[in-house]
Amino acid sequence: MVPGIARGKRSGGAHAGHTMNHSAKPLPSDVSVFILAPMVLPISSHDLAPGDSKSAALDLAQYEILRIRSLHDPHFETAYGHLWKEFGAKDEMELRATLDLRFQLAPRLLYEMLLVRRGGEFVAVRDHTAILSQDRKQAVVHLSHNLVAPAARRTGLAGWLRALPIATARECLAQQEAPPGSRITLLAEMEYPQPDDPARMIRLQAYERAGFRKIDPALISYHQPDFRAPAVIDATGGPRPLPFQLIVRRVGREHERVVSGKETRSLVQALYDIYSSQFRPEDFAHPLLSLDSYPPSRTLIPLLPPTQC
Repeated sequence: MVPGIARGKRSGGAHAGHTMNHSAKPLPSDVSVFILAPMVLPISSHDLAPGDSKSAALDLAQYEILRIRSLHDPHFETAYGHLWKEFGAKDEMELRATLDLRFQLAPRLLYEMLLVRRGGEFVAVRDHTAILSQDRKQAVVHLSHNLVAPAARRTGLAGWLRALPIATARECLAQQEAPPGSRITLLAEMEYPQPDDPARMIRLQAYERAGFRKIDPALISYHQPDFRAPAVIDATGGPRPLPFQLIVRRVGREHERVVSGKETRSLVQALYDIYSSQFRPEDFAHPLLSLDSYPPSRTLIPLLPPTQC
């Protein structure tokens, strides 16, 4: 039995306001959830991360999942408001104007928010962007932010929220006419482990249990561009990129414990390709955002547990 789908009202972009209304009970492993998009794209419990397999038992029929692909979508402000409240004060959330530009870059890259509600009440929100790597060998999905209401934690929903971006990756590969066999990598910028910060450690442990790994930060010193408003950047002496560790799920290759320098460069370049057109060139020219110091292509870089200090 395939879950029923209803088309949401459009408001703005071509894909704004799509709704998935699931009429199925818990999904067996061979049944797909079909996500409404310009074409029908499947995702099934086979796409859950190895450590998220228990999420397959979750009854998705209780949730309304809204796909937001425009600043003008009637649900954008609700989704953005929750993300800004959680991440804005940390300078880890983009401005509305930045996201507006990102929405408009489709189909070169696909940015979307997923707003999850139950009985009209907020349950969760996540956002992510899919882009084809410059070598056209894989779709890279930047997992930007993920926020689940306390009452919905430990229900299995978070596992699905980590997997649903795979559908966006498949849409990206199809739209870009990527070659057969193209891979998918989910990539997140996450804080470094800090044992005296329980909330941070819980987040990292969740991704670690799911099967995500981090690219050894001893070899890859990654920084996120400065999300602050240009006027604030100028008033405080220039851009201040933030250090993060890179957490990856290389779909279908989760068992591998090393990644090449070449692939790592491709992944980081994809991230910076997502960001670059929405930032001033002078802010993006910061030396911390350069790939020049990254290891050579043939270097094998360890993939470590995200909580490893």
